[in-house]
Amino acid sequence: MEKVETKLIKQLQGNLQTGLQGTLAVPGDKSISHRGIMFGAISEGTTVLHHFLTAEDCLSTLKAFQQLGVPITRDGDVVTIQGVGLHGLQQPEQPLDMGNSGTTTRLIMGLLAGQNFPTELTGDASLSQRPMKRVSEPLAEMGANIEVTDGHLPAVINGENLHGVDYHLKVASAQVKSALILAALQAEGDSILVEKQPTRNHTEKMLRAFGADIETEADNVTITVHPEPQMHGITLNVPGDMSSAAFFMVAASLVPNSKVTLRHVGMNDTRTGLYAILKRMGGKISLSNEDSSGEPTADLTVESAELKPIEIGADEIPAVIDELPLVALLAARANGVSKITGAGELRVKETDRISAIVEEFHKLGIGIEELADGFIIDGRQIWHVEDSQLDSHGDHRIGMVMAVAALLVKQPMTLAGADSINISYPEFFDDLATLISR
Repeated sequence: MEKVETKLIKQLQGNLQTGLQGTLAVPGDKSISHRGIMFGAISEGTTVLHHFLTAEDCLSTLKAFQQLGVPITRDGDVVTIQGVGLHGLQQPEQPLDMGNSGTTTRLIMGLLAGQNFPTELTGDASLSQRPMKRVSEPLAEMGANIEVTDGHLPAVINGENLHGVDYHLKVASAQVKSALILAALQAEGDSILVEKQPTRNHTEKMLRAFGADIETEADNVTITVHPEPQMHGITLNVPGDMSSAAFFMVAASLVPNSKVTLRHVGMNDTRTGLYAILKRMGGKISLSNEDSSGEPTADLTVESAELKPIEIGADEIPAVIDELPLVALLAARANGVSKITGAGELRVKETDRISAIVEEFHKLGIGIEELADGFIIDGRQIWHVEDSQLDSHGDHRIGMVMAVAALLVKQPMTLAGADSINISYPEFFDDLATLISR
């Protein structure tokens, strides 16, 4: 029997004469949902998260902190956390299973590095291939004792007394930065962290909301962490995830005769890279109901448009790292040749996203050339399906990109590994279907 995902791709392909139409509220922000659990756990008092992302990655974080002795309950997308304080976590009775979640793994390494007990971390086959020395080595500069297996999971974190550090990050990674910040909260003395380029700043902003003393200099790359903060629980309405909204932004831009409104999407300026790129390419996108009272949010209305090619270099990559496969898809329909460089980080995501995109795009006859750190894409080339079996490569974002790409061809297409999409967006196909159910 065909999987529902395959049926929906075929249904969507056959019902797009009037484009994508409608209004949609995308799931809660993945980065903020992860951090809400973690920061609520190490605060005093109660934290309540509304619109929590109930996808597999975030549920891995929730379960891990329950195993660390934190009382956490969930009612749908509302999560209540009874914080145990910065030093109230307990040694788990068994290894913590990180599932597929790199965010959970890398941030929890920093947090547990300063606790007074050992912890073992395990993960699935994909996560166990992702590099972890990029976290364990800078943490070692603070006195952390982390044993990784050939640079990967499984890992053992032996809690130690940590000391402050003046450290220049070697990679532009919000996960590595966040791990160091969480370790620095427990260190003796202040820590100064300097990024290569500004990355997502949810950790700094949210920790300040919980009461931590963290300063960010005007250059947006120098962060000072003062240890042992008095943190208290908060109530947080998690905004819609820009990285999830991005799939519908791109779909509405590319499918003719489309007009889609996405409600309450997070507009943090370290996350709006795709929005800015789409505007530069000639996309029709407007904002309404803007709210800057906490994490900034807005409703986004996107219409189909004729797009121009674009060139993107290393400076822009951190703000659009998760959406780069979608940028590649936009480029594949733009009127000219686009070039994306400085994106070598894509090779160490859930899969090698550069090679995966090139392989899958070739199945659709897209003119794409693989670079060591990106792509060259000729959007003028007429698509011609060479293989109707698309593949997610076990990567949730590759799966969703190829589902959107399938809407742009007439031939029946199938998607192998569609269940990987549950990692971040279990309702993706259902939400996509509502935009044609008229």
